[in-house]
Amino acid sequence: MNTAHLLASLPSRISAIPRRWAEQTPNAPALHDGQRHWSYAELAAAIDQACTQLRALQLRPGDRLAVIGENCVGQVVLSFAAAELDAWIVHINGRLSPREVAVVLQHSDARLAIYLAHAASPETAAHAERAGANLREGWLAGPLNQHCAPEPVHAAAHQQVAALLYTTGTTGAPKGVMLTHRNLLFIAAVSSTLRGLTPDDRAYGVLPITHVYGLTSVMLGTLYAGACLYLCARFTPDGLLTALEQHRLTIVQGVPAMYARLLEKLGGAATPLRTHLRFAYAGGSPLAPSLKAQVEQLLGMPLHNGYGLTESAPTVSQTRLDQPRADTSVGHAIPGVEIRLQGDQAGELWVRGPNVMLGYYRQPELSAAVIDAEGWLNTGDMVLQDADGALFIVGRTKELIIRAGFNVYPLEVETLLNAHPAVTQSAVIGRPAADGDEEVVAFIEIDARHAVDTAELQHYLAAQLAPYKRPSQIIVMAALPAAPSGKILKHQLKQMLSDV
Repeated sequence: MNTAHLLASLPSRISAIPRRWAEQTPNAPALHDGQRHWSYAELAAAIDQACTQLRALQLRPGDRLAVIGENCVGQVVLSFAAAELDAWIVHINGRLSPREVAVVLQHSDARLAIYLAHAASPETAAHAERAGANLREGWLAGPLNQHCAPEPVHAAAHQQVAALLYTTGTTGAPKGVMLTHRNLLFIAAVSSTLRGLTPDDRAYGVLPITHVYGLTSVMLGTLYAGACLYLCARFTPDGLLTALEQHRLTIVQGVPAMYARLLEKLGGAATPLRTHLRFAYAGGSPLAPSLKAQVEQLLGMPLHNGYGLTESAPTVSQTRLDQPRADTSVGHAIPGVEIRLQGDQAGELWVRGPNVMLGYYRQPELSAAVIDAEGWLNTGDMVLQDADGALFIVGRTKELIIRAGFNVYPLEVETLLNAHPAVTQSAVIGRPAADGDEEVVAFIEIDARHAVDTAELQHYLAAQLAPYKRPSQIIVMAALPAAPSGKILKHQLKQMLSDV
């Protein structure tokens, strides 16, 4: 792949993707929402209408547009409409707790919040009701933030921020990752090109568009090729099996936990499925060798693997379709992305390329801490590199838990636990689970003056945390192991879990 040529050929805004196909193949299917197909011409018309509506709702260039919901046509339309208006899309998963939604809305200082409530996302409807949202200009919109100040609009459209995606920091505070049109377009183009997508492909769109993997590699990558994206709000094994059979999917991308649930549904060693798939990819969390082997037997093809992070929009590396691997390597760096390892054997991975974020919104100190003066991004991940250049993720320097492909930062959970009157202190760590996933485990000390059981604490956390962040187990201890300084010794807790 000629990266220089690819970069030169990229449009200035992500909204050019559907425009291109609306002109070239207007009647070709772009989206399927579970009920009907939307052609590229219909998608382009919906974007035009949304632009008019957003202007009437007083959205301005440089404003942040928050969209709360789960995979649906509205998310796609509003992503492109915001791009047309030089506004920043802030995607928020409808399944987040009210507290988590409020934190993102406050930090992003969104001018407008639109709630995409539908039958598959009752939580979004509840968020809308709490916000006092009303139907205005065809959208369920919250009150206008009169105090929002628009950000400067970049003279070069491709350098304008297109998406502000949130990932919770190790301090427990949110970090808004600023991804430009160039960041997103580069990954969409490389993802589409390396995988040889064509307008005849039919891709499964179950990975959340609120997550960078679902937004860039799946949604934008599919549409970049003029292919059709089959939107699905939530994953179920039955839903995937139905889509494979009825919609004759040719592409499936998912997190390892998704494939594990499919195998569980089929009873593990199942008879190979008869599908129309051209390829299947995994990403978002570690892929266990046993899971890879079982999925490959089930699908009758290699399960490819990849690696990335929100700050790199997300793709850094992936295995190649023409070079399937028997191991669980995350493949080679994609064309146009440079990598370097700092360390002896397992090195800390740094990356540089057109995919690296602009920085963290309103947090210049944090941005400078991870991106150096030459544009290298410190991923915080420890990597081994094979003789042929393939990468293997061996650990994380950050205190991060990856559960079902989503990031869980222990301090966020600890902060909430410690706020409970019955909890003296807590420590949250990850425990390896089946198929390369991780479980969230919380250790707590109980204040003797309060009577509380773990079920009550689980109920307390359920009201404030998304399901994937909630501990699968809460373990009560008389005293957490600590150094003389008072610092909790988490490595001892990890050892306790491994000894069980």
